[in-house]
Amino acid sequence: MSKPDQPIASLQVDAYTIPTDSPEADGTLRWSETTIVVVHARSGRATGLGYTYADLATARLIESKLAAVVCGLDALSPPGAWKEMVASIRNLGRPGICSMAIAAVDVALWDLKARLLELPLCRLLGAVREEVAIYGSGGFTSYDDEHLQRQLSAWIEEGIPRVKMKVGSEPERDPIRVRMARAAIGDKAELFVDANGAYSVPQALALAEAFAQQGGVSWFEEPVSSDDLAGLRAVRDRSPRGMSIAAGEYGYDLPYFERMLEAGAVDVQQADVTRCAGITELLRIDGLCRAHNRPLSLHCGPAIHVHPAAALSQFVHLEYFHDHERIERMLFDGVPQPRGGALVPDSSVPGMGLEFKRRDAERLAA
Repeated sequence: MSKPDQPIASLQVDAYTIPTDSPEADGTLRWSETTIVVVHARSGRATGLGYTYADLATARLIESKLAAVVCGLDALSPPGAWKEMVASIRNLGRPGICSMAIAAVDVALWDLKARLLELPLCRLLGAVREEVAIYGSGGFTSYDDEHLQRQLSAWIEEGIPRVKMKVGSEPERDPIRVRMARAAIGDKAELFVDANGAYSVPQALALAEAFAQQGGVSWFEEPVSSDDLAGLRAVRDRSPRGMSIAAGEYGYDLPYFERMLEAGAVDVQQADVTRCAGITELLRIDGLCRAHNRPLSLHCGPAIHVHPAAALSQFVHLEYFHDHERIERMLFDGVPQPRGGALVPDSSVPGMGLEFKRRDAERLAA
């Protein structure tokens, strides 16, 4: 094979752990900090940016394994580098850390290609929409009632017409929290709930009815574990009319999504570009959703999803997650801000339009 005209020259990897602004919890986990792994891919005059939210081990894997695999490959062919990365981790296991490491590098390579060609990433990918609908997401189970209502109502005041809260820590109290959330956001906004797999099937079915009655909930995310496809299907089949069942944020490879769709387990498929091995795989997931006639909603990391979302045929909305939008505003210049319930990719600059603020990252993580 001939030497590429634009070889990938180097990868730089950094990881930063940022404390949350208050203790956070959902139905199955508690946390007080978030780690972001940032990758810069260089070729000639341009540098591409990618990142994932993952453990420090993800950064070490990129340095010890993936950097040597991609350096020297064609910077204008991200899918070729993606194929080599996937082959290189065969004996390490594709799901989890490996897929998140590949994701950070893959996004950096797509961003690099767009910058080399001096195109916004959405144009390079082939945009099908000008703006990306979002929903405000937070409402952690660790919040008291006042904090919950204040956060959700603030998003409505910003013009975001749909919001999501966490449930599952105290199932017996969840209908009360849902009723309080509805009182805070009014009758016109959509209310979503996310159990993070905390419930059993009987609990989920009972609470689905309660959520519909108490808060007009239209979206029930991971009512049971996303590994329980039969359970998800049972909840989907028997949930109240007008309530969508969603899952998929823990998908790391295409077969995961194929199994979920084949099982008829969800009304709305979810995916996360920072977990599913990057843009290269996300585009295939979109095609799979089209084949199954299912909408696709994107999970967390709003800034990194905006340009890919603009190019996905099955896309419906993107999670404007409190932790990640906060970190992205801290660490990057060029982060798009909500306008009328949507984010708009910047078409005036090449790539994703994000620039890393290294000094701020080092100061905030200290």
